[in-house]
Amino acid sequence: MNANEMNNKLLGDIVANDFRSAEIFKEAGIDFCCGGKKTLAEACKEKGLNINEVADRLKKIQEEPASPGQNFKEWSLDFLSDYIVNTHHNYVRRTMPDLLFYTAKIASVHGENHPELKEVADLFMQIEAELTQHMKMEEDVLFPAIKTALRGNSSDVKERIHSEITRMSGEHEFAGGAMDKINEITGNYKVPADGCNTYNVTFKLLRQFEDDLHVHVHLENNILFPKALAL
Repeated sequence: MNANEMNNKLLGDIVANDFRSAEIFKEAGIDFCCGGKKTLAEACKEKGLNINEVADRLKKIQEEPASPGQNFKEWSLDFLSDYIVNTHHNYVRRTMPDLLFYTAKIASVHGENHPELKEVADLFMQIEAELTQHMKMEEDVLFPAIKTALRGNSSDVKERIHSEITRMSGEHEFAGGAMDKINEITGNYKVPADGCNTYNVTFKLLRQFEDDLHVHVHLENNILFPKALAL
């Protein structure tokens, strides 16, 4: 692939074709999940990055043998749906109660000196409410509809898939944007000098939650949803 072709490729397609690219985008602060419809050139320009350096790193990775276990693009839609539930939905459900508690706790204890923590707690409450409903609709409506469509040609089912994906893409934008805001106002989860152990634990969990959400949304926005719409 020449330089021009790489520059004009969509971020979501780059990561879908080689998941190892996600780590490069993460280090560069490039949103490849909700921002997956942007080209590499557009994303680098927005971030003020040297596109040639980013493209060179991507090409170097692609020259190395990839792990077949990360080739999500080749997975069947029913298997990918189950993987998302068992891996990402379960992680979100396990982690959100702790983060609701910890974000509220540090806002209460440290909020006077660090008023941004109150906004963090409020944003995470909104994320929790959004994702709880979002995951339920995926598990109860969208994923069963996809599995039904795989077994037969039903216009009603395909219409349901299209309607759900249109709505859920907007929900991804909200959750991803809220986590981006938390990252921004915490200085990329930088714990201040007066931060206690709970402060440290909270920011570590938030960073892990954001990393998981990026992969979660990528698998849906850039792989599952397009393939489901093409059924």
